Amino acid sequence: MKEINELNMPDDARYADDHEWARLEGDKVRVGLDDYAQDQLGDIVFVELPQEGDSFKKGEVFATVESVKAVCECYLPVGGKIIAVNTALEEAPELLNKSPYGDGWMAELDPAELSEMDTLMTNVKCLEKLKGAE
Repeated sequence: MKEINELNMPDDARYADDHEWARLEGDKVRVGLDDYAQDQLGDIVFVELPQEGDSFKKGEVFATVESVKAVCECYLPVGGKIIAVNTALEEAPELLNKSPYGDGWMAELDPAELSEMDTLMTNVKCLEKLKGAE
């Protein structure tokens, strides 16, 4: 497992307490699991994604990730309507491990309240929190 200072936490994303990330892409929001979560889970072998058109409130379970170690629920960091899902994860769930902020994104949504992005942590704040939990 990675040390805290080895984690990849891009500064263009915002982070939830449950280790999901959200990135503004125009007026849409793309979400996924952060580097800490994928590292803790180990080799990811299955991902269950939401359906396009599904709507969720912030903090609701929108996906499930299964690794060789555990099954974890993923909570939407920003509420809204799912407009795209990364179907590549169905055939290659390991993309969550290899590229959590790139090819391993999970869903894209039309946010209900864009201001919810302001409630999420910056990468600096998230890393500080992780260091405090060591």
